[in-house]
Amino acid sequence: MRPTVAQVRLDAIVDNYRLACDKAPGSRTMAVIKANAYGHGMLAVARALESLAPAFAVATIDEAVQLRDGGIQAPLLIMQGVNDAADFAEAAARDLWVMLHHQQQLQTLLTAKMASPLKTWVKLDTGMHRLGFPPDALDEVCTRLASSDKVQPGTVLCTHLACADDLTNPMTQAQLQLIKSCATRHDLTMSIANSAGILFWPDTHASWNRPGIMLYGSCPSNSIDNAAVGLRPAMTMRSEIIAVRDLAPGESVGYGADWVATRHSKIGTIAIGYGDGYPRHAPSGTPVLVNGQRVPLTGRVSMDAISVDLTDLEKADVGDPVELWGEKLSLNEVASSAGTIGYELIAGLTGRVPLKYQA
Repeated sequence: MRPTVAQVRLDAIVDNYRLACDKAPGSRTMAVIKANAYGHGMLAVARALESLAPAFAVATIDEAVQLRDGGIQAPLLIMQGVNDAADFAEAAARDLWVMLHHQQQLQTLLTAKMASPLKTWVKLDTGMHRLGFPPDALDEVCTRLASSDKVQPGTVLCTHLACADDLTNPMTQAQLQLIKSCATRHDLTMSIANSAGILFWPDTHASWNRPGIMLYGSCPSNSIDNAAVGLRPAMTMRSEIIAVRDLAPGESVGYGADWVATRHSKIGTIAIGYGDGYPRHAPSGTPVLVNGQRVPLTGRVSMDAISVDLTDLEKADVGDPVELWGEKLSLNEVASSAGTIGYELIAGLTGRVPLKYQA
C-alpha cells in the first residue's frame, strides 16, 4: 500500500470548534464544512460535531444532499444558494437553508413550487464585491420576502469579512458598521464573523458565527502561530522515503535540472506529488520533516514524488517517515514557502490520498 496518507484527528476538530464557541459565548456557532470539510472529510467531520453544532454550512446543494443522504439531520445552510426552481423545491423537501445573494435567485424562489416554506439567509455586499445584494436593494428584498408564503419567518442577514485576517485593516470596521445599520433598519438577526472575526474582532460576533479554517487547526492570520490562539492541527500529511541516492557535485535533481548539487549530497525521494495535492509551485527549500528533522525540498515537484536533501541527517533511509505538514510542521509555514495559503493545501488534496481518522 502506498504510504501517503492524511491523518485526521477528529478530537482536534472538536476542540477547535469548542474554542470558537468559547470565544463568542453569546453567538450560535455554525460549523463550515464545505469543500469536503477543507479536505478533512465532510461526513466524518459532520458526524463528529453533530451533537455540538446547531447547524452546518456548505457551499453547494450537492454538498448538502450528500450530508442528508449520509444521515445528517442538523440544519444545513447552502452559502452560494441555488438558482433554479427544482433546486429550491429540493431544498424545501430536504429542509435546507438557502442563501440569497442576487435578484434572479429571489425571483425564482418567490415563484417556485415547494412543499413547504424555506428558511432564508440574505447575503449583503458590504464591500467585498463578490456575492451579495447592494445595501440600497435591501428594502425591496426584505419587503418581498416578508410578504411571501414561500419563506419562513426569521431571515438572517449575512456578510463576509474581506480583510479580517489583517488586524490593522480598517475595512472590517467599515463592513461591520454597514451591516449593523442595515440589520437595525430591518430588524434582522445577523451573521458576520468568520474564523478571523471570531478570533480577532469581538465586535463582529453576532447571532450566528461561521468558523471555517480554524476548525481544522489553522490560524487565518499567517502572522500568528496556531498554538498562540489555542488551535490544534487536525491533519498531519504523512508519507515515506521510497528511494535514496548519492549525487556528486554538479549533478542535478528532477525536471528541468533546476537543483544542482554543490557538494556530495544524499537525496531522498518521497511518495507525494502534485497528483496528491502537494503544491507543484513549492520551490527548493520548502521545509519537510524526515524522522522529525527538517530538510529542504530539492528540485521541482513531480506528479507522484518530491525530492529532499538528506545530506545533513545522521541517518535516513528507505521507509523512514515523512511529515509534509501537521502536528510538528505548520501548514501555514509550508503554504507560505510555496507562495500560497494553508486553505489551498488542505482543500486541494486529491481523491487518491486516503483519510485516516483518529477519534
